[in-house]
Amino acid sequence: MDDRREPAVPAVRVSDRDRDEALGVLAAALAEGRLDQHEHEIRSRCALRARTAGELAALTADLPEPAPTRSEQDRKDLREWLAEWRYWFGGAVIMSGVWGARCAQKGELTYYWPVTPLGIWAAVLIAIAIWPRYTDGSDEGGGGRAAAR
Repeated sequence: MDDRREPAVPAVRVSDRDRDEALGVLAAALAEGRLDQHEHEIRSRCALRARTAGELAALTADLPEPAPTRSEQDRKDLREWLAEWRYWFGGAVIMSGVWGARCAQKGELTYYWPVTPLGIWAAVLIAIAIWPRYTDGSDEGGGGRAAAR
């Protein structure tokens, strides 16, 4: 449902996918008790007849975005974890460049000092991947991270 965060252009015609996403938001609101059955039916009928993004946005404007599903949260967590590894790689390139420049300046190979910070950083990233995380919001074993796994 990341598309809901983008402001809708009111006069743009909507697709069946857009209608389905709005119906998903309405169904989640019904399941959470934010809408009663009658109002859900009315809004759902209007969503199915909606032709523009403005009409759909009006039907869901007063409802919060549904919590991400477990698989959506897992994909988001994986993307963030892989992004951290890209930062690690960038740090490795920069530190290795500094080390290489220093070695060229001295005219000899010296101790590869980047191994220490890179090793610690990699150990932290691996620990994040294997450390258990809980969905109940408790701080047990997750260091405050209450993400679904």
